[in-house]
Amino acid sequence: MNHDPATEMTFIATSDLAAVMKGRSMRTEDFHAGSTVGWVPANLGIGIQGHIAEDLPFGSTGDLRLKPDLSTRRTVTGVPGRPDLDFVMADVVKTDGSPYECCPRTFLRQVLADLHQEYGINVVAGWEHEFADLDADYPHHPFSFRSFRCAEPMGSQLFSALARSGLGPDTWLPEYGDHQFEITLSPVPALEGADRAVLLREIVRDVYRVHGHRATFTPVPKLGGSGSGVHVHFSLSDDAGRNVSWDPSRPGRVSAQVGSFLAGILRDSADMCALFAPLSISYQRLVPNNWSSARVFLGLQDREALLRIVPTVEIGGKDPEPQLHFEFRAADAGANPWLFFGALMRAGLDGLRDGLEPAAIVERELDLKGRDKDLPALPSTLEEALDLFESSERARGWFCPDMVHTFLSVKREEVDQMNRLSLQERCEIYASVY
Repeated sequence: MNHDPATEMTFIATSDLAAVMKGRSMRTEDFHAGSTVGWVPANLGIGIQGHIAEDLPFGSTGDLRLKPDLSTRRTVTGVPGRPDLDFVMADVVKTDGSPYECCPRTFLRQVLADLHQEYGINVVAGWEHEFADLDADYPHHPFSFRSFRCAEPMGSQLFSALARSGLGPDTWLPEYGDHQFEITLSPVPALEGADRAVLLREIVRDVYRVHGHRATFTPVPKLGGSGSGVHVHFSLSDDAGRNVSWDPSRPGRVSAQVGSFLAGILRDSADMCALFAPLSISYQRLVPNNWSSARVFLGLQDREALLRIVPTVEIGGKDPEPQLHFEFRAADAGANPWLFFGALMRAGLDGLRDGLEPAAIVERELDLKGRDKDLPALPSTLEEALDLFESSERARGWFCPDMVHTFLSVKREEVDQMNRLSLQERCEIYASVY
């Protein structure tokens, strides 16, 4: 990727279990292809409020390195009043350069490699983020030109900064919630897509901060208001670029092979819910009639589905085959993109390995009081989700024991802290963190 050698500082980045981007910086003139910077295992156990959790498998000993992935190097530019920044994503490695088993980015890379090696499948992903402007004071109307213009110049500056920084912004719009907006990124290979999701959040906050506004990606910006989610669109193809999801003879035009992949995600969704909805207020959003994930099912164009078959656009004779893809709708910005998307892919891979029956497709509006009342639901609290994850041999087994131990310790400590507060106080804290 392009970077400007005239920048003063290089930031070497990772993202932790709280989905907070962290790292170290150095002078750009001192950065070279072999550069690494120090890191420690206990950093993985830092919770949302910046404290190392109790009961970790790591103490004060141990050393790691952040090893830059030079293919991700770029110049972050276009943020008004901020100097350009040389930026690179890193893998957490051991001091001998070998992979560190608790690195979230390595976790995603490995499952993508396994999926390709075993089934010849490549994954492309595009990310949608919803966020709220906590300091806007104009009347907001969903999807309106008025709200679009009232968000200026932040909207145009944000879109420009994302484009100039190589993140591939696709669309920008005022969303349904109060002073809520959505920014979408174009689809790219899955690891790169998750990398972009990590960086996008920081650029959004940075642009808004310059104007004295606070942008927050928290799943519930205001108690009783609309929630904000992270939606991931993904497609599956072979090495020739053929869409392996496409089979016009089957329901939803979804191939049997990919139907098994999606069935794996649905099967394990409750057990891995703590990975994609990891905040105590995440579960205020995941309820019926919120257009998030009312139940666990594969829906045809249904925004209440956990997994949605996205409609193809065939205006003017456009070919639907390369367009067919899926959207996962239950995640929020408390989730580390590498970790939760890696878990989705691992669940899908297990679905293929186990030869699951293709996922059934719901092609109607939900009737949760009648015919659809028995559709499975996600957990209703973070406590329940953590217990399910811990008790699931399959989901827990995707990760090394130290990662599981650390994640559960960080999140259970967070639950304990949040349970002492009112829902309003929780919303305020999460809004400040995310």
